[in-house]
Amino acid sequence: MLQWLLRNVVLKLVAIPIRRRLLAFEEATKNPQKFQEELLRRILTHQAPTAFGIDHHFAKSPTLEEFRKIVPVGGYDYIEPYIQRVLKGETLALLADPKIHMFAMTSGTTATRKYIPVTDHYLADYKRGWNIWGLKVYRDHPGVRMRPILQMSGDWQEFQTEAGIPCGAVTGLTAQMQMRIVRWLYCVPAIVGKVKDPAAKYYLALRLSVPRKVGMIIAANPSTLVNLARAGDQEKESLIRDIHDGTLSSRFELPAEVRAAVAGRIAKRRPDRARDLENIVSRTGTLYPKDYWPSECVIGNWMGGSVGAYLRHFPKYYGATPVRDVGLIASEGRMTIPREDGTPSGVLDITTHVFEFIPEEEGDSKNPTVLAAHELKEGRTYYILLTTSYGLYRYNIFDVVRCTGFFNNTPLVEFLSKGAHFANITGEKVSEHQINAAMASVLRDLNLNLTAYSVAPVWDDEMPYYGLFVERTDLASREQGVQLVRLLEDRLGGINIEYAAKRESRRLGPMRLCLLAAHSWQAWDRQRLARTGGTLEQYKHPCLIADPKFRDSITVEEEITPI
Repeated sequence: MLQWLLRNVVLKLVAIPIRRRLLAFEEATKNPQKFQEELLRRILTHQAPTAFGIDHHFAKSPTLEEFRKIVPVGGYDYIEPYIQRVLKGETLALLADPKIHMFAMTSGTTATRKYIPVTDHYLADYKRGWNIWGLKVYRDHPGVRMRPILQMSGDWQEFQTEAGIPCGAVTGLTAQMQMRIVRWLYCVPAIVGKVKDPAAKYYLALRLSVPRKVGMIIAANPSTLVNLARAGDQEKESLIRDIHDGTLSSRFELPAEVRAAVAGRIAKRRPDRARDLENIVSRTGTLYPKDYWPSECVIGNWMGGSVGAYLRHFPKYYGATPVRDVGLIASEGRMTIPREDGTPSGVLDITTHVFEFIPEEEGDSKNPTVLAAHELKEGRTYYILLTTSYGLYRYNIFDVVRCTGFFNNTPLVEFLSKGAHFANITGEKVSEHQINAAMASVLRDLNLNLTAYSVAPVWDDEMPYYGLFVERTDLASREQGVQLVRLLEDRLGGINIEYAAKRESRRLGPMRLCLLAAHSWQAWDRQRLARTGGTLEQYKHPCLIADPKFRDSITVEEEITPI
């Protein structure tokens, strides 16, 4: 009865305003300049009474050109003094909204974590983007409608500010705020975000979701889904036994409040489902999602930048399941809404934030060219800036994006890399995007998958070089490793002519293969996450490490220079 009510009444009523928003969004994309200018006026008018608004003369309702003169392009450091006042309880220092639900924390890819205020405007913008994305997915994949959803979220109450405001992952708050009847669709309740141990979190998510016919799997980082699938296979005996008995293994450290909250969801014994899973293991020798969840499932996660390399693992674990990029989205806000499977490109979310762009080649300029959304050129790369309704102004998130075309008159944009992810010893300016593109090509040619890898410059007084750091167990042989590093350097030289020139002039030595012990990257990533903060779901392993002293900080079992 509950499922019938959900499918035929509640969700249909919920979908009506979402369809209106989708139609309104598509209409707005026909005239992005108009909607962006109107949105800027609304934001500045609303925030005019704040200390930031007073300091920057928002009451005068400046035009875009005037706005650019009174507010400089900046990163978090420009608004941080106002954020510090907000953290102490002075909300009006930066925000006209009277209530701050929480502070969303950045992913930890920078040296320190940043506090992004989550207000009513933030939540409205956040939900609208996800609703439009989800409705488009359902229209394209009607078979997954009203089917259970596995979505991984974080803890929105990691700690509190001195004013008592929670800080953590906004995904946890939005999961907590779902309509009670809609929560039935979600396999993993919000409280699971409080589980800190990755192995325990993966196991609990599987215990809650494997018995159900999941229709959509959402986790921004594809590495999360690779690790989830591996965990299910590694723990298959325990998982099947728990499903059969209606229990939850005591081997995993779970907070008592979490165990209590999920007890009702797992109490039912499922011997039939357990028998199905045993048959899968008997037939295949493994227990992967492609065998225990329906084939018409849809995966939602990032596809662009360095994390895209993890998609090579998906066929092994998830079969031919279609993948829809969730969009260029961060703690600071959503920037794109993808409309098709299999591409990181999405429509710029022009109804939510005001966007500006700096050509990538002018990223270090003191007086760069700044373009509005409608001024982008297909095929060009840019740094993206955003002005939001919750205190970010001309905010440089240091993401490099490429304009891939247009939907109506609004740019389609794909994420390439973090702009800060460049290595430069002798003028070669190697970017993480270049490394990622070169390696993706090589791995396809070699039909090879790597658990993880990083390229890093290594300083040598006679001739500096780049090292490719790979776990030895990922390679079939020493010879395969040599072939891998040779091909990678060749492809990198084809992408980056400066790198090729520095190699030819012998200002750079040949790239070397640096072999690590098994599980070295897992331990390194864990230490880095603990040091920089952030959440497991948001963490991204860097494919390029710009520090020339990195080689000295990790144990290399063997270093090979291709002859």
